[in-house]
Amino acid sequence: MKFASVVHDGKRQSGVAADGRFHAFDHPVGLLDLIAEGEEPLREAGERALAGALPVALADVRLLPPLEPTTVRDYMTFESHVAGVARGYGDTVPEEWYTAPAFYFTNPYAMIGAHDDVPVPPGCRRFDFELEVAAVIGKAGRDLTPEQAREHIIGYTILNDWSARDLQGREMKVKLGPAKGKDTATTLGPWLVTADELEPHRDAEGFLDLALTVYVNSEMVGQDRLSNMAWTFEEMAAYASRGTWIRPGDVLGSGTCGNGGCLAELWGRNHVFEPPPLVVGDTVTMTVEGIGAVSNTVTEGVPPVSLPSARRRG
Repeated sequence: MKFASVVHDGKRQSGVAADGRFHAFDHPVGLLDLIAEGEEPLREAGERALAGALPVALADVRLLPPLEPTTVRDYMTFESHVAGVARGYGDTVPEEWYTAPAFYFTNPYAMIGAHDDVPVPPGCRRFDFELEVAAVIGKAGRDLTPEQAREHIIGYTILNDWSARDLQGREMKVKLGPAKGKDTATTLGPWLVTADELEPHRDAEGFLDLALTVYVNSEMVGQDRLSNMAWTFEEMAAYASRGTWIRPGDVLGSGTCGNGGCLAELWGRNHVFEPPPLVVGDTVTMTVEGIGAVSNTVTEGVPPVSLPSARRRG
């Protein structure tokens, strides 16, 4: 099933997306609350929605992020992406990258829907997108094996990790971050596709073999396959659970795909800002086989509030 959250007639609702229509749950409940109840209650609620609700056309609703994440871990699992960005700094993929699926925590309050406008972050002059797929945790667990972790993943969605590259580059020189360079918006959507729907795409190594594409306006900028990840989502979930809990609603981003999954990779490979950074009016459209598409238009942001430089105490 494909579970969605929408605004229709000014009211927030969750339910099932099917055949171009939205079927609301038969009683008001958020998708995250149902996920926390368990896979079976979630599926039963979906079946009741399909059988009994009066559907509305998806064209007549505003798609929200399918759920409000509890946490968001964003990984770097595509070697070609890491290599391309590193080349821009005259560097190569660090050996440490190969030892474990590295991630950072990003802002769970910055989620936007599949077709929402995205503002330029305050002070940003080098705006970028990042094409990713995200797994959503449906059951709590800790210190999981990859085999155990598979039953903890409830489904998948598209994630666009919008990035202020100039802000990110400055802040990471202090050996922390990324922080404000990633803080303004993250697209999540258009819906949550349950894990069983994507099982036919799983290859012999355990990867989901899905086609990924990204366009800026009408020009294709990148395309890759999800199976080019260096770790499976189950391995990523197992690593996330090492020494701690993962819980329903946690989101695990795949990291940016290669072959043009973001502009920074192409800048690094070409040693020139081509294609150029995103500007107001650009529309970024991402498609993932078996999941769907998201399309967001860049809008004017707000100027940064001025802050003083550090008080030097040395």
